[in-house]
Amino acid sequence: MTPTPPAELAAGTDHFFALRPDERARAEIAAAAARFRRSQRVSGVPVPIDNVHLALCPVGRPERLHQPLLRAVLAAGAAVRVKAFEVSLDAVMRCIPTGGQFPFVLCADQATTEATLGLRRAIAVAQRTQGLRVCGVSSFHPHVALQYGPAIDAVEESITPIQWRAEEFVLIRSFFGQSRQEIVGCWPLGTEAAPRPTDLLAELASMPDLPALPDE
Repeated sequence: MTPTPPAELAAGTDHFFALRPDERARAEIAAAAARFRRSQRVSGVPVPIDNVHLALCPVGRPERLHQPLLRAVLAAGAAVRVKAFEVSLDAVMRCIPTGGQFPFVLCADQATTEATLGLRRAIAVAQRTQGLRVCGVSSFHPHVALQYGPAIDAVEESITPIQWRAEEFVLIRSFFGQSRQEIVGCWPLGTEAAPRPTDLLAELASMPDLPALPDE
């Protein structure tokens, strides 16, 4: 799906590509976040469950645009060709920040990291084709942010994996200073083609005749 875009990116907003968990995974994420907050006595501002996402790639810096910025970003999203894959979040972490706030996150496993990095690179390449440059593509640690708050000691714990199948990716518009997001674009990820059944009779009929064996 590629909606009709406005002429330009709206002021006071941020735009980025992301994966969104399905309904079942969102419920599991909310439950895991609540358990961790209780066990670790974490304070801060939770991310609204409807806004929970795994960020993939920012909108690149314009360099050689031949059309309005948002139209170029949407064209890049539509050009991406990547297979669908399984997402698995298997650890919860609170990190020591560089500023005054720390992220409380669910972290992806190695297979998810590799798959999401492949999608991130494909989105960056598609944006480059449209005249948008994305830097630091390989510096990527996929996670789902659940809460932000004051600085505390780092903690990491393994959890029962929370999983969903990523069958689409989206372009999100986030409004600064508000707990509000909009889906601006949504594109499907490809599926593996099912193998064609083998028709043995047809294959035998199409085989060339074997040469006659010589008489002994």
